[in-house]
Amino acid sequence: MRRFSSLSPSWLFALPALLVYAAVVLYPSVAGMLYAFTDWSGIGEDRSFVGLSNLAALLDDEQAMGSIGNTLLLTVAIVVVQNGVGLLLALGVHARLKSRAVLRAVFFAPVVVSPVMVAFLWKYVYTPDPSAGLNGLLGLNVDWLGNPSVALWSIAGMVVWQYAGYSMVIFLAGLEGVPRELHEAAMIDGAGTLQRFRYVTWPLLAPALTINLMLSTIGGLKLFDQVFAATNGGPGYATETLSTVLYKQAFVFGKFGYSTAIALVLALFVAAVSLVQVYYLRRREVAQ
Repeated sequence: MRRFSSLSPSWLFALPALLVYAAVVLYPSVAGMLYAFTDWSGIGEDRSFVGLSNLAALLDDEQAMGSIGNTLLLTVAIVVVQNGVGLLLALGVHARLKSRAVLRAVFFAPVVVSPVMVAFLWKYVYTPDPSAGLNGLLGLNVDWLGNPSVALWSIAGMVVWQYAGYSMVIFLAGLEGVPRELHEAAMIDGAGTLQRFRYVTWPLLAPALTINLMLSTIGGLKLFDQVFAATNGGPGYATETLSTVLYKQAFVFGKFGYSTAIALVLALFVAAVSLVQVYYLRRREVAQ
């Protein structure tokens, strides 16, 4: 066994997994990128190279460009509200409550539910009937998913409801890592609750904040399931995202080359935003 270990580099043990990953993920990804420069319809082998025509068509596509704006608005709303609610929930269940274990399970429960099931559930919550759902609870008469000026924010509320518990768990892990001695020392120095949070807890939550911002941003930029199941991009194009547009271009209109170009732009955009986030958030962690 010792002779085998000395002759075999450690990376050889990872080689089978790397080969499977290359065959299942890397090769299809690279092959898919090549289709972005063709006019393939998705059927047969008949395709021709069109260069950057698909990318140029994307810039002239009002529906696709409008979906970029919707995607950015959804992402900003989800990132801000989801992390804000998640932090408040984490602070609440971190307190020494007898029911904190039950509350943690309750708040995290929506995360494990299928996004499609959540979308169908919230379609009933968002019913336009003034005597039922959210309208009946608040005494309103709003068509939450049928009004173009409200539908996008209704989708955001649905996503926040499902994933705020996920952010809570990550923040909770960060809170568990804050030494109690620091809080006790701050209390001895006369620091109040808000001061202890501002100068003790918040700086030490920097790694948890980085993870939460990264995950919620990526999830918002590639949001598909909830939008497709709840509104299918409607009313009109009010809730179209890049993900729903590329799906329709591929599987409804048969423009696989064009849809792959949209997917390529989306992937590059997500990668660029993620890299910028990592750079600034890591610098913030070091500065704390």
